[in-house]
Amino acid sequence: MLDKITTPPMQGYGTTDAGGFRPHIVGIGGTTRIGSSSETALRYTMGLMAELGATTELIVGPLLDLPMYDPSDDHRSPSARRLVQSLRRADGIIIATPAYHGGMSGVIKNALDYVEDMRADHRPYFDGRAVGIVVSAYGAQALGTTLVGVRSIVHALRGWPTPFAAALNAQNRPFENGLPANEEVAGQLETVARQVHGFALAHNAALETPIATRLKAAVGT
Repeated sequence: MLDKITTPPMQGYGTTDAGGFRPHIVGIGGTTRIGSSSETALRYTMGLMAELGATTELIVGPLLDLPMYDPSDDHRSPSARRLVQSLRRADGIIIATPAYHGGMSGVIKNALDYVEDMRADHRPYFDGRAVGIVVSAYGAQALGTTLVGVRSIVHALRGWPTPFAAALNAQNRPFENGLPANEEVAGQLETVARQVHGFALAHNAALETPIATRLKAAVGT
């Protein structure tokens, strides 16, 4: 589902697309309930991505209501095919999950299991893609364990988890009317957006530079 999201300007940021390249960023998150705190965080972050110049695609709400992933069955529902095709086009990914009992939600984990269908792609799994992570939990205890779990899954999928991840305590009411309730929340989500966008630009620039040129630059000749 392509969404156009309006957000306040990012202070100190601007569109940094290089050579006309606009990275395509896919956001996966929230719950099957529309309007959850993790979905709100994802929508805001994706709005920042759009402001930076990226094209964006959201997979939230009913689009997460996927059949349980079954590697022994080649049949895929329309929603599952759409998910995989969207991820194949992605230059970067943002995952926003609620913390359920100290880990990511089953809905998000099931969506990520479908990435196995990308195992034989030219860019298998999340190879060459930065992955930003946003975790929302009602209380601080589950934030850390969930974040570690999501990072581990991204590593297993050959993705590049960004150095910074957003950890939002829903108990503190981090959003008001769809916007961050304070500068701390806004700053976390802005950092995730900036790092995913910056990596996508850098990776694209590296791919467009001949290997010989890169080697010469590395050795200073």
